[in-house]
Amino acid sequence: MRDEQSESFEQVFREFVKMMGGKVPVTILTDQARAMEIAIENVWPETTHRWCESLGYHHTKKSDFRAEFHRLVNDMLTIEDFEKGWVEIMKKYSLQSNTFLIQIFEVRRKWAKPYFSGKFCAKMTSTQRSESANHMLKNYVPPACPMNLFVK
Repeated sequence: MRDEQSESFEQVFREFVKMMGGKVPVTILTDQARAMEIAIENVWPETTHRWCESLGYHHTKKSDFRAEFHRLVNDMLTIEDFEKGWVEIMKKYSLQSNTFLIQIFEVRRKWAKPYFSGKFCAKMTSTQRSESANHMLKNYVPPACPMNLFVK
């Protein structure tokens, strides 16, 4: 891709569907790129869009908080348990007014596991594998390579 604008992602997503014989992904896991989110909403409105799990607990040096946040995000089975646990951890660490955490809680349906019950993700929680593949491909595929030649 030449750029990471929503229009470019839309073009790639449409081409992907063509190459997949018209099949649209059931679930897609991405980082928090707004342009990609817009493109997914426009091209694949029925696809479940999930963010990778690299969120708040990576942004703190408090290892106790990091461990508890990780458990909250990954081990809570119900929405009720997750939301109750969220309130408890925010109180425990006096984070009720933390802007970043307030914002990610508002979009919790994109990244918290209890909201993905019944959505197939093949146990993937990170875009790390695809990012390393992208890095490797950049060594072999020129930036201007058209999608049809890349796939061949």
